Amino acid sequence: MRPFRLLASALFAAALCGAPQAASAQSFSDTQRGDIETIVHNYLLAHPEVLEDAMNELNKRQAAADEKKHEATIADNSDAIFNSPRGVVLGNKDGDVTFVEFFDYNCGYCKRAMADMLDLLKSDPKLKVVLKEFPVLSEGSVEAAKVAVAARMQDPKKYLDFHTKLLGGRGPADKARAMAAAKDAGYDTARIEKDLASPEVKATIEENFKLAEEMGMNGTPSYVIGKQVVVGAVGLDGLKEKIGIARCGKATC
Repeated sequence: MRPFRLLASALFAAALCGAPQAASAQSFSDTQRGDIETIVHNYLLAHPEVLEDAMNELNKRQAAADEKKHEATIADNSDAIFNSPRGVVLGNKDGDVTFVEFFDYNCGYCKRAMADMLDLLKSDPKLKVVLKEFPVLSEGSVEAAKVAVAARMQDPKKYLDFHTKLLGGRGPADKARAMAAAKDAGYDTARIEKDLASPEVKATIEENFKLAEEMGMNGTPSYVIGKQVVVGAVGLDGLKEKIGIARCGKATC
């Protein structure tokens, strides 16, 4: 009953706003207010589709507000999002659309989304891909992300090989598994061990967290594609649609 009474009260207040200036909430007795709420309640029971219409409109307005907020946030932080030297750049460095992915090495959805990212790299020669470590799930995630940053510092050309070995591997990611992936990818692990204490490692992860917070990202994978923020694994078709919108204003160019 509570949701109905809340909505009834909201509709009652809206009706007052549209009434002549002389009308006010004080113009009605408690009995009259109760009668009005009962009428609204009974109407909603007889026409429950009104609730669905109202929720759809609310969601539409919220999505529009979020979109405007995201566009403003991306504009304010565009250089750090798209061109920071702390991100790993893959694909076409001069691409017409930049696809930024925030990921966690212990995120199961990120593991599946990696295949989508690799597919996009192969199929879209005009796409620039930027990878950003966003270790939100565990201490092991933080350890793996630090190794990843140190690997990028040493040789960004080997990063994708390291990335696919670690993210595509079995079991939870931590420092030991990340170091093993780095060794397999041909990195100097002694140098990585030394670089883990570098201020650059800390600064990279802090920068990524700050950007994610600014854009309201609360999970992985999350993406910035053009002026759009996308939270969650939306699948290859969903990502292609977002890239199309960024490229030409529609899902398919």
